[in-house]
Amino acid sequence: MASHKRRPVRALVTLTVAIVAACAALAIGHLAKGVSPYPDLALDLKGGTQLILTPTPTSEGQRQITEEDITQAISIIRNRIDASGVSESEISSLGSSNIMVSIPGTPSQEQLDLIRSSSQMNFRPVLRIGPAQGIVQNEQHAQADNSQSGTQSGEQSGSQSGEQSGAQSGEQSGAQSGEKSAAGADEAAQSGVQSTALDEATARGAADADGDGVLSDTPVTTPENASDLAWVTEQVTYDFLTLDCSAAADVKRVEGAADKPYAACDESGQIKYILGPVAVPGSDLEAASAALATNGTGQSTGQWIVSLRFNAEGAEKFKETSTILYGYHDSDPQGSSYRGSPDRNSFAVVLDGTVITAPSMQAIITNGEAQISGNFTAQSARLLANQLQFGSLPLNFEVESEQQISATIGTDHLTVGLWAAVIGFLLVILYLIWQYRGLAIISAGSLVVASVITYLVIALLSWWMGYRLSLAGVAGLIMAIGVTTDSFIVYFERVRDEVRDGRPLRAAVEEGWDRAKRTILVSDAVNLVAAVVLYLLAVGGVQGFAFTLGITTVIDIAVIFLFTHPMMELLIRTRFFGQGHKLSGLDPEHLGAKNSLVYAGRGRVVVRGESEAKEKNDEAGDGLSIAERRRAARLAAAKAEEDAVDGAPASTEEEEN
Repeated sequence: MASHKRRPVRALVTLTVAIVAACAALAIGHLAKGVSPYPDLALDLKGGTQLILTPTPTSEGQRQITEEDITQAISIIRNRIDASGVSESEISSLGSSNIMVSIPGTPSQEQLDLIRSSSQMNFRPVLRIGPAQGIVQNEQHAQADNSQSGTQSGEQSGSQSGEQSGAQSGEQSGAQSGEKSAAGADEAAQSGVQSTALDEATARGAADADGDGVLSDTPVTTPENASDLAWVTEQVTYDFLTLDCSAAADVKRVEGAADKPYAACDESGQIKYILGPVAVPGSDLEAASAALATNGTGQSTGQWIVSLRFNAEGAEKFKETSTILYGYHDSDPQGSSYRGSPDRNSFAVVLDGTVITAPSMQAIITNGEAQISGNFTAQSARLLANQLQFGSLPLNFEVESEQQISATIGTDHLTVGLWAAVIGFLLVILYLIWQYRGLAIISAGSLVVASVITYLVIALLSWWMGYRLSLAGVAGLIMAIGVTTDSFIVYFERVRDEVRDGRPLRAAVEEGWDRAKRTILVSDAVNLVAAVVLYLLAVGGVQGFAFTLGITTVIDIAVIFLFTHPMMELLIRTRFFGQGHKLSGLDPEHLGAKNSLVYAGRGRVVVRGESEAKEKNDEAGDGLSIAERRRAARLAAAKAEEDAVDGAPASTEEEEN
C-alpha cells in the first residue's frame, strides 16, 4: 500500500458542492431579489452618469480654494463611492477647481448625496426646542400660538409631533446613546398639520424684545459657555420663528458660524432647535462605525447604532460639555422644557446643517466614546458611518451639470473580445491535445471548471459588494487562462519527468505531484502578492485588473488541488492511462523511459537511476538510510499494485537487512 491514503473522490465532491452552492445562491438572489445573473459592467463597457461639481468655500470663511483642497476632496469622494458599493468609478479634477465624477450605471439618490454632501459634522448644545409642525384650526390661532412659542423661548404648542430623543451614557460602558428625534410620517400627513413658521412681520414683532425695531445678533450679557441662554439673541429668535422645516420649503440647510448660535431643523422636519456655538468640532472625531447594539451581557439587541470615538482633544471637550449639560438633567430654572425634559439637557449632532439626533445627557462622559442610536436601518447606519468615517470635505459643492454618458467601448466591443477569448481558449486546447494527448482531458476540464468558478465569483461579488467588470478586469480574466494553464503544465511535466526516470506510472504521479505543488504554490504566491500590492497602491482601471488577477489566482489554487490532481489520480487507475497507452500522454517508451525497476543484486529491486548511488553506499558498508528504505518499499508496493490490476502476480522480494 501507499505511504498515505489519497481521497480524490472527496476532493471532487467538495468542489462540486461549492459550485452547486454558488449557483443556488445566485439563483435565489435572482428569483427572490431580482439580482442579475450576469456581472455588472463598469463605466467603459456600460456607460453611466457624469457629474461636474463646482466647489465653494465653507462657512468658515471666504478663503481661496487651493489645489490641496481639490486633491483631498477627490480622495474623500472616491472613498465614499467605493464604500457605497460602486466600483470602477472615475474621479478627476477638471480645470483648476472643478471635479468630474463618472459613475457606472444609474446611481441611487443616496450615492448622489454622498458625492454632493460636504458632511460637515459638529456637536452643539441645545438652547431651545420647539415643534416645526402643529395642528391648527385657523390662521389667527396659529399665529398666536407661534408668537407665544417664540416669546416664551420654545414652550410646547400644538400637538405632540415627535418623540424626544434620549441618551444613556456612563463611565462603565463609555458609550452614549440617544434616540433620534422623529415624528410619525402618517401624523404629518393628516389634514390640518401645518408648519409653525411665522411670516416675517409677525416674527419680527415677537423677536424684538426691546422694541427698538432692530434685531440684534449680539448677546445682552457675555455668555459663560456654549449652553448659556445669553446666546439666544433677537436675531436667532427671529430665525427660529421664521424657520420652515417642511419638505415644501426645499431649502438647502447650511450650518451657521461655529462661534455663533443658529436655528436648525431635524431630519424629519418635525422639530426645530436653537443651538449654541460648536462645543466639539467634527474634526475631533477619530472614527465612526455602524454595528448592532449589545446589552450588558454582550447579546445583540437588534438595534443598529453608529459608534463614535473622539481624539484626546475632542474627548476633553466632550467631557466638559457633558458635565454642563448633565447639570440640567433634573430641571432648568432659566429655561423651558420640551415634553417634560429640560431643553438644555440635550446636545445636537449637526450634519450638513441638519440635526440628525439630539439626545439628552444622562451621565458625564469622560472616555471620549459615544453611540448614536435611533430609527436606523443597516443601510442608513452604514451610510452615516461612511460619511463621518471618511471625513468632512474641505469644500461645499454645487452640481453644475449632470448627464448620461455612453460606454467608451460598448457591448459590441465586449462581445468581440469575448469571442476572441473563446477562440484563444480553443487554440490552447488544441495545443494541449497535440502536446499531451489524453492528458488534454484533464487540462480542458481544469480550464472549464476554472471559467465556471470565475464567472460565479464575479457575479456574486457584483451582487454582494457592487463589483463592476471593466476592460482592465477582463484583461485580468484573460491572463488567468495563462496562469491556470501554466499550473497544470508544470504538473504534467513533473509527472512525465518521473516517468522518464523509470518510475511506475502511479508512483510517477505521486512523486510528480509532490514536486509540482511546491512550484505551483510559489508561482501563485508571487502573483497574489503582486495583485495585492497593485490593488492597494493603484486606482481606477489598474485596481480593477489587480482585483481580478488576485481572484483568479486563488481560484487557480483551488482548481489544481480540488480538480486537476484528483482527476489525475482517478484516471491513472484506468487501463488506458495506468498502462501508458500511446495516446494517453504517459507512454514510457514515447517519453524515452527505460525499465522502471531493475534487479540490484542480493534480492533487491530498486528504481533505475538510484542503483549506482545505492551500490556505492553498499560498497562503503553504509547500507540504505531509513528514508531510502521507505521510498523503495513505497515504489515496490506501487509496482505490485499495478501488476495486480493487470492480473500479473507480484514478483518482487522484500529488501534484505
